[in-house]
Amino acid sequence: MINEWDITQINQAKLKEQIPKVAVLGASAIEAHNYHLPEGQDFLHTDAIVKRVSQMAWEKTKSVICLPTIPYGVDCNLMDFPLTIHVKQTTLDLMLAEIIESLAHHGIKKILLINGHGGNDFTPLVRQIQSDLDIFMFWCHVYEVGQDKHREIFDVVDDHAGELETSMALALFPELVQLDQANNGAFRPFQFEALEKGWIKTSRKFSSLNDHCGNADPSLATAEKGKKYLDFICQRISDFLIELAGANINDHFPHAPQIKH
Repeated sequence: MINEWDITQINQAKLKEQIPKVAVLGASAIEAHNYHLPEGQDFLHTDAIVKRVSQMAWEKTKSVICLPTIPYGVDCNLMDFPLTIHVKQTTLDLMLAEIIESLAHHGIKKILLINGHGGNDFTPLVRQIQSDLDIFMFWCHVYEVGQDKHREIFDVVDDHAGELETSMALALFPELVQLDQANNGAFRPFQFEALEKGWIKTSRKFSSLNDHCGNADPSLATAEKGKKYLDFICQRISDFLIELAGANINDHFPHAPQIKH
């Protein structure tokens, strides 16, 4: 069966009947995740989420198209670990800008970028591209979409290769998870309180944290937790896509008609 929401499967004849109103694509990374998760963790979970939400929204709107997930991301601070692949943010932005220019050329004015890697930052790109092109671009991070549910679903609110990521992996591709190989995620904290509190920021060099490129304990991860989180965020994102597909573009889009006092 052809998935009409997938640009790699749909054909020209079908597209000539109707161009979708919303395009969805993912951005991810190829990098080390402790010793128990695959190098493609970010790509695999992002691609699965992008495809799932596109299908869910297409079934309600028949007007969403899913593009292939970009596999590489910003990983300069993880390059001490084997076969981490790094591309500069400027390179990533340039590629995305040209993809979006192509979509705009074909009449697609609403784009959602789903990011599944913490090292990527698309805020400046979105700001610039909406000034340069007659399109509306939105983006989200798979870890932030369900941030308000983290404490409800997971025992620990953690970071790289910990309970959350490992739970998603167990739900999506358990055959690639080797929990018996995992380190406990112990790491060196910042020596400055301001950095620990977060009101001063810097970039973390992961090889300075520890020797295994994981700074969270994956031992509490379960497939059930991963499924619960994925179900929640996919429903939330697909609901947004459905709303976006049905919204009319006007002079104040995507703002509300009324000014709020």
